[in-house]
Amino acid sequence: MPPTRPEPGGPAGWIVRHPLYVLLYFLVAVGALGWQARKFRVDASADTLLMRGNRHYMQTQVMHQRFAPREFLLIAYAPTNHSVFSKQTFDDLKSIRGELRGLERVAAVRSLLDAPLLTLATGDLTTLDPSAWTVEQRSFSMETLRRALTDHPIYEQLLINRDQTAVALQVLFKADPELSRLEERITDLQRQALQGKLSPAKQRERRRLRREADPLYRRLDTQRRAEVSAIRKMLRPYEGRANLYLGGLHVVGFQLVRIIRNDLVVFGGAIAAMIAVILLALFRRIRWVVIPAVCCTCSLVATLGLFGMLGFKTTVISANFVVLQLILTLAIVVHLIVQYREYNRQHSDWEQPRLVTATLRRKAAPCLYAGLTTSVGFASLLASELQPVISFGWMMIIAMFCSIGVSLALFPALMALFPRESARGQLGPARWLLKGCSTFTLRAGWLAVPLGAGVLAAGAVGALRLDVENSFLNYFRDSTRVHKELAFIDRHFGGSTPLDLVITLPDDDKPQDLVLQAQTVQQLQRVQQALQRHEAVGKILSAVNLTALAKEVNDSLPLTEYELTALYRTLEASLRETLLGPFLALEHRQARISMRIQDTTPGLKRSRLLADIRQDLKALGYPESRYVMTNLFVLYENILQRLLRSQATTLGIVYGVLFVAFWGIFRSLRVALAAMIPNLLATAVVLGAMGWLQIPLDLMTITIAAVAMGIAVDDTIHYTHRYLEELKAHSPSDAVRRTHDSVGFAVLYTTLIITLGFSLMILSDFTPSALFGLLSGLARVTALVADLCILPVLLRWFVRPN
Repeated sequence: MPPTRPEPGGPAGWIVRHPLYVLLYFLVAVGALGWQARKFRVDASADTLLMRGNRHYMQTQVMHQRFAPREFLLIAYAPTNHSVFSKQTFDDLKSIRGELRGLERVAAVRSLLDAPLLTLATGDLTTLDPSAWTVEQRSFSMETLRRALTDHPIYEQLLINRDQTAVALQVLFKADPELSRLEERITDLQRQALQGKLSPAKQRERRRLRREADPLYRRLDTQRRAEVSAIRKMLRPYEGRANLYLGGLHVVGFQLVRIIRNDLVVFGGAIAAMIAVILLALFRRIRWVVIPAVCCTCSLVATLGLFGMLGFKTTVISANFVVLQLILTLAIVVHLIVQYREYNRQHSDWEQPRLVTATLRRKAAPCLYAGLTTSVGFASLLASELQPVISFGWMMIIAMFCSIGVSLALFPALMALFPRESARGQLGPARWLLKGCSTFTLRAGWLAVPLGAGVLAAGAVGALRLDVENSFLNYFRDSTRVHKELAFIDRHFGGSTPLDLVITLPDDDKPQDLVLQAQTVQQLQRVQQALQRHEAVGKILSAVNLTALAKEVNDSLPLTEYELTALYRTLEASLRETLLGPFLALEHRQARISMRIQDTTPGLKRSRLLADIRQDLKALGYPESRYVMTNLFVLYENILQRLLRSQATTLGIVYGVLFVAFWGIFRSLRVALAAMIPNLLATAVVLGAMGWLQIPLDLMTITIAAVAMGIAVDDTIHYTHRYLEELKAHSPSDAVRRTHDSVGFAVLYTTLIITLGFSLMILSDFTPSALFGLLSGLARVTALVADLCILPVLLRWFVRPN
């Protein structure tokens, strides 16, 4: 127990005696850091989630450089009151195309207007001019167009859907030559690093190249967002006569940034308002709303400033860090408030400075311990192989220490400006609930342990049912515009997530001047047919599509390998590059089959799809040395599988470190074992609920175990610390009652504030944020029950009074 009349000395006393100096310091420091917060960025682009040092990423980069597929997005046009094959449709397409070409980065816009319809051409295939056989150049009847585009090997699901109810414009963008040069050199150095250690000179060069590329990436990201905004504005005049859908990876990134920012403003404001109402209802004083608000604001602004200075940026993985920091700061401040009010009731003769000093002295240690152990939970993320997850771990560690420092310094300084409040008792319902919990633990505590063990077992079984899946489409509620757009593009225009299969062609003794040999074409056709049998595989493009088109043009007769070569040589250079450049690398003897996976496929299992494709290739006689699968579908699946494999190991490590931290803080093996149980229960319940409810682990929810532990450990520390203090002067039963009657209120109030406040996130259109609100509330309630009903029983069993 603290001394009867503590003198306001030491750091706590200095803060209480000089509150204006402290506030002035905070005003200057927070103002300076707030200025730095301007540098903090939200980056939700899909490529921020990739592991740039791993083999799959390097293979993807190498193949991108080799085949040079161009960046593009799709605009789908589905007329509502006229036919796809109508003058109105073509007039609208022409008008939209003209506006799109005005964008600085647009290199070309492809549509039915300028797509060569070679199946309608007459004359020798090797001498005809493809550009003369387009809708704009010829007066084809609408019925002729309909027949020509039915089952078209190239344009179907690219420029027109199978039902012929919608058409698309494919907007292709120019690459930044300087950025391409830097990426090529960085990729080459990364490849060397994977093969062996880079020399110090090459390591310095790689760091220099990355520094040069970073501002170019930022500029490109800004341009992409501006382009999506501009395109949406262009399309508005046409929405009265057609449904328009925008799709592509950069559209996803644009929508993620928009929704994350919107959630920060809308839900941040709504959560702050609800928390203020709850604080006012619980403590019945305006000061207990103002002080937490000031502490939360200062800690958040200071943290954002530090992130801006250190170059951190928030991605979809770390989008909820603001919410988490509010949780951490509120928890500290509520514990301080409850302790102050307890002293205020007990010591009517103490003046305000003595009350504030005593409060800070008693709560400083457990707050620091709680911050340390919470940081351990988030430090588990540093073991990840995914850089955004590692960054999230560092961000939360920095945020934790900002919350502790700001709260412990600002709370007493602000309190010193207020007069002592008149003593008030705790709310009746809270007293009854806590009394019921303490009575249960003292009279029927033997039930708590088997019940807790049952919950732990159920959670463990549920956790074993966890699976990993990742679909950006499912990040948005079905009712949102972006979900409808992406789903339409996915179903009608060949899928969303790109997957490439690059096959090494045989090198035999046939003439080297042949572009493709007949046997090679037949092999590629068999591969493509096998791929098409998978329900989830959407649009497939390769050199096979050109041979299929050539066959249709040639009166359904296949071209010989010499005719194919002649066709290739006589095609206009830009058309040849468009049709075959992205699919053939003759100097490397490689062919690329490009496909897009349909994320809307019911029951899609990405790992199983990749395994089935590998099995198909094996059955066709392709050993793994003859092919490589690359692009985002492979990269995301590889990331998820790595994260899933590391999840158990990471949790084992973090709980081992947490146990050592508890042992060091409380200097008792038995206390450390007892304190572990609430944290294990919170994690097990959250992961178990995800398993039983079939909520998959993805790039967003993969961090939930660390978050659950970070949420649970705070109150465990405070309860255990207070119980051990009370045990020095009271029996175990009295220690439980007194701890429930003091720290118990802070634990209860914190849980109530956080659970009710952040339950509003369930209303978010961003599904990961809604899940975060639900699961973090579940973790907090589980921790509350465990801390008030199970932890006291374990402490009474394991700890003997001195």
